[in-house]
Amino acid sequence: MTNFVDELRWRGMLHDIMPNAEDKLNEGMCSGYIGFDPTADSLHVGHLTQIMTLIHFQRAGHKPFALVGGATGMVGDPSGKSDERNLLNEETLAVNLEGIKKQLNQFLTFSDEGNGAVMVNNADWFKNFSFLDFIRDVGKHITVNYMMAKDSVRKRLEGDTGMSFTEFSYQLVQGYDFYYLWKNHNCSIQMGGSDQWGNIVTGTELIRRKESGTAYGMTTQLIKKSDGTKFGKTESGAIWLNPEKTSPYKFYQFWLNATDADAKMWIRIFTLKGKEELEQLEAEHNAAPHLRILQKALATDITIRTHSEAALETALKTSEFLFGNGALSFLETLSHAHVLEIFEGVPQFAVSREELAAGIDTATLLAEKTTVFPSKGEVKKTVQGGGLSINKEKVAEANAVYAVSNLINDKYIIVQKGKKNYFLLIAE
Repeated sequence: MTNFVDELRWRGMLHDIMPNAEDKLNEGMCSGYIGFDPTADSLHVGHLTQIMTLIHFQRAGHKPFALVGGATGMVGDPSGKSDERNLLNEETLAVNLEGIKKQLNQFLTFSDEGNGAVMVNNADWFKNFSFLDFIRDVGKHITVNYMMAKDSVRKRLEGDTGMSFTEFSYQLVQGYDFYYLWKNHNCSIQMGGSDQWGNIVTGTELIRRKESGTAYGMTTQLIKKSDGTKFGKTESGAIWLNPEKTSPYKFYQFWLNATDADAKMWIRIFTLKGKEELEQLEAEHNAAPHLRILQKALATDITIRTHSEAALETALKTSEFLFGNGALSFLETLSHAHVLEIFEGVPQFAVSREELAAGIDTATLLAEKTTVFPSKGEVKKTVQGGGLSINKEKVAEANAVYAVSNLINDKYIIVQKGKKNYFLLIAE
């Protein structure tokens, strides 16, 4: 058992909390929730702060509710958005909801008993809620003036795109979520990122005005990189929790490539390591920054938590293969999509399977069938200098012949020029 608010505070996660909320949490087990909008069939690392918040909430003896927004996903939250999101149809939503439910199960202990986590879908209480009933039973309690004072609304109204009535109504819909969970599941606190403060407060206000009840809100810091850029985004896009969308190798590399400043902050937020262990890791890291001790500890912990120890092993073998002397055999366990992801950014060439069947000498393969080298002479020169490897083995002669039998996974030939220059040949 831990003190939930203190835990978030020392980890640098806490942003804002309503008066008396901490006292309420210290009285005993409380139920609280965080909402996840199903805009995709997977969560991404940007959601991990809220997932970790729920983990800490449960570890502190409280009962976490994870709300997946089957209803709100059809409306779209304007918070932090400069443009209106595309609305999703029911079929897409169903797929997305299923993916998110599966992922949350990896992080939380779900059970109806004790402080076991519970998953709810707001479509269950909105599907039979008519528009007229909603504006009568909910809308009349919150004034337009109150809604327009929210930052998320004001910024959009001041911008070029404006705001549709659909998005304007979002805070009422989310506010009713809080009211429903407070009324039916005794949820006394809603949590979320700092951009959700306005929506959370609307919920507590609805509870007060509709039932004279008391509820609380708490927000966490929005995570940014130390250089001010958005957390969780790379040049190739978001880092997803679904291994089919972002391989464990790429996921591991995202954390491993963190700057020292980011790693010191992120290891507090995204792992469950205690204060003493973290201080020890920081001391070791500061004594030898080139060993990247913090980054390795962070990447290892979060990769196992999100995927598995087997996935971590694959990620490490991939790293060893690309940057060390790792064997090729592990590639046999990977799908074609994951192999391509490993070699993302590496020059790739298609070669004829039919021609390979007859055999192609090294110089012809690399200077004529592909453009790994500008000429056969360059191939011979590199071979003589010991700077060419094919399938992780040094090439001794420029006239050495490669055939279908040399294909890895019956599909690839991996060429390495020097220590770090890779090329992927794909038989077609």
